[in-house]
Amino acid sequence: MSRMTDRPLPGAGVAQAAPGPLPTVVGPEPVKSAPSGAGRGTPRPGRGGPAGRRSPLARGGWTPWLYLAPALVVIGGLLVYPVYQLGLISFLEYTQAQVSGGEPTSFQGFGNYAALFRDEQFWQVLLATVVFAGACVVSTLAVGCALAVLLTRVRAVPRLALMLAALGAWATPAVTGSTVWLLLFDPDFGPVNRILGLDDHSWTYGRYSAFALVLLEVVWCSFPFVMVTVYAGIRAVPSEVLEAASLDGASQWRIWRSVLAPMLRPILVVVTIQSVIWDFKVFTQIYVMTNGGGIAGQNLTLNVYAYQKAFASSQYGLGSAIGVVMLLILLAVTLVYLRLLRRQGEEL
Repeated sequence: MSRMTDRPLPGAGVAQAAPGPLPTVVGPEPVKSAPSGAGRGTPRPGRGGPAGRRSPLARGGWTPWLYLAPALVVIGGLLVYPVYQLGLISFLEYTQAQVSGGEPTSFQGFGNYAALFRDEQFWQVLLATVVFAGACVVSTLAVGCALAVLLTRVRAVPRLALMLAALGAWATPAVTGSTVWLLLFDPDFGPVNRILGLDDHSWTYGRYSAFALVLLEVVWCSFPFVMVTVYAGIRAVPSEVLEAASLDGASQWRIWRSVLAPMLRPILVVVTIQSVIWDFKVFTQIYVMTNGGGIAGQNLTLNVYAYQKAFASSQYGLGSAIGVVMLLILLAVTLVYLRLLRRQGEEL
């Protein structure tokens, strides 16, 4: 009541200022001439002076940059300079002869890129990388989201056990995880072949079976991130919304598709883009489990292909060109991610 009484009603100021009848307006009021020199030295609001324009330090504009300066210096040293060197080497003829100093380094321009784009194997590897990364992303999201929903349905003890098991898989190094999966699917001593009744079947001999085995390992070590992130998002959804959907007779799939997925869209966008970046540049799993890319390079991805060109063949310029192409592809994916965030009204 105090707030309502303290605030004047509309028109109250006019009634107090003019309690009597309003005077009759005879004609327009004469315009008063401004004094000489007015407007020349008087600052206008918002156009300068102490009330309009202030320095960045007065507004606090430089304060965030001062806090970010140490991190920017570290990122510049660890990221910007290597990327600059990668782009520089991609324009040079840089082989073992140039590294050892036997021959001078020569500028090739876009010669390495032209040779790369003329290579038929590059396009095959690029297609295999895109398909493999897409399958890994879809499988990781499916497993992670399903387990996140499962975490909301089980009791505390099973939830804790599942969390610890998932985080253990997430914390396992890629080399260790790849070696363990190779032992599980070993043609001679692996328990998987014994359970399935496959005597000496080699999972890494065929192209598609090798890719499927690597996909399982990638999903195994990647789904915990999706599971934990989506589970945190589900816990933030009001329980009244889920209870109302259940009372309306919606199934679990319908609740996920029509209620949870739209509300978790920003989180799903984040985990999808990060999974694309991680799975697109998979190296350790492919290199360890297929012994460097499989028989005759049938399981090559762009990262392993660049490694073979740069270090196995000593064509460092060509390998750097492959790295630049991968960088541009991932930058394009990142720009799409930022555009999606801007469409959803997120501040960038």
